[in-house]
Amino acid sequence: MTAIEQHKLGKVLWAIADKLRGSMMADDFRDYMLSFIFLRYLSEQYEEAVKKELGSDYPETPKDIMERLKVNTPLQIWYYENPDDIDEFEQQMRRKAHYVILPKYLWGNIVELARTQDKELLDTLEKGFKYIEEQSFDSSFRGLFSEINLHSDKLGKTYDERNTMLCKVVTEIAKGISEFSTSTDSLGDAYEYLIGEFAANSGQKAGEFYTPQMISSILSKIVSLDSQDPTTGKKTKIDRVLDFACGSGSLLLNVRHEMGKHGIGKIYGQEKNITTYNLARMNMLLHGVKDTEFEIHHGDSLLNDWDILNEMNPAKKMQFDAIVANPPFSYRWEPTEEMGKDFRFKNYGLAPKSAADFAFLLHGFHFLREDGTMAIILPHGVLFRGGKEELIRKKLLTDGNIDAVIGLPSNLFYSTGIPVCILVLKKCKKHDDVLFINASEHFEKGKRQNTLQDSDVRKIVETYQYRKETERYSRSVSMCEIIDNDYNLNISRYVSTAKEEIPVDLAEVHKQLKKIEEDIKIAKDKHNRFLEELGLPPIQ
Repeated sequence: MTAIEQHKLGKVLWAIADKLRGSMMADDFRDYMLSFIFLRYLSEQYEEAVKKELGSDYPETPKDIMERLKVNTPLQIWYYENPDDIDEFEQQMRRKAHYVILPKYLWGNIVELARTQDKELLDTLEKGFKYIEEQSFDSSFRGLFSEINLHSDKLGKTYDERNTMLCKVVTEIAKGISEFSTSTDSLGDAYEYLIGEFAANSGQKAGEFYTPQMISSILSKIVSLDSQDPTTGKKTKIDRVLDFACGSGSLLLNVRHEMGKHGIGKIYGQEKNITTYNLARMNMLLHGVKDTEFEIHHGDSLLNDWDILNEMNPAKKMQFDAIVANPPFSYRWEPTEEMGKDFRFKNYGLAPKSAADFAFLLHGFHFLREDGTMAIILPHGVLFRGGKEELIRKKLLTDGNIDAVIGLPSNLFYSTGIPVCILVLKKCKKHDDVLFINASEHFEKGKRQNTLQDSDVRKIVETYQYRKETERYSRSVSMCEIIDNDYNLNISRYVSTAKEEIPVDLAEVHKQLKKIEEDIKIAKDKHNRFLEELGLPPIQ
């Protein structure tokens, strides 16, 4: 499927969502819509694996015969005909496909129940979701549909109303998808498109789970470059990549896209919001990332409650080649005195209660490899605020850890209109200076949101990669100059977008004024002659 077709599929699915959700909030309907698309994906992938496993034993039964047998999927027939082989078959499927779905919970059966307005659809869906999250996968996928409440009043006041609503949603999704030939990545990209559309229609809440694609691209392209010499291009391999505030996982998937499917050893993400955490896991699978190729943890990064990141022995510390993040801006937190001794913060100090921006940064930075690259999106305040943040910023600069500061335009995010910046950090970098890029004026203005164009993204990345210096856009600044500015990293101090005033030639201005005076005198004399002929008093 081409990129245009993928975009079209996304638009078709969004039109369905927009039509069916009625008065339901976009972020409420999102969970139902995306879960059904995920179920469709799991079913299709599973049935393909079943066909390969069973070979000629797979019952390619015509639809009319299935209707007479009162079954909706070929696998149901195989289960009826081979009851003694089911256990062995499912064990084999767990080894090959890594999961199992019972025939009655497959998308094909769900669609037929919806098409025929079967009263059992809601109950079947509920049992199917429960089976998938508790028995289909291993323990790491428990609770995958935990936030899906099929008995919610938002779907209808009675069971029959909710069942009817679900019949409509499932039927419309099936009809919309049937128009396209979907592969793994195409359905994944359509899913990603939907996440973006739901984010755009969810207002302030959208910041919790979605980073606009163009901004994701900047971060992923930067961390994919060779750390010591970006001019040589991409790294050959990233063993581990981390996003400790991963939302729906789009940033991590962008890094995977940059490196190619086999360019990353393993993907790691952490997300505090349970609904968004489930979205991220679904998103990974929908993009063809195997369950053995990623690990998403549900927890609080600031509390560092993930066991794999809590190793006290420095020799066994988990480290990452690339780290990307878009944490909540100026998040209020409650640091304790004990946290001041935490291995992530003890050499820098704690970020203030009013803004955890540097706490998030230091959390990620602690786990960055010596030859790794970290790119994090933060509010501009981290560049110049004083107090505890100034001390942290000063140490990062003194240690040579801040590689670049990139200023972005305002109103790029759904959750806030403020302009933000990207900080690029390294533990061991080639350049002693700091590259400043002021990209605040390079964007396309929109009605609701501003957007970055491909050319804007390309310019930012190439400027970073080749450390280009361009008037009113980018400049490499020495540490001496930064120290003279009291470690203030406010971008406009180093790269101003203000246009220089054209110098005024006073002699030329005087000459022009003198000429104007002469022209006025000639015109007035001529006019007075006309007045004299008319017998009118002259203009003095």
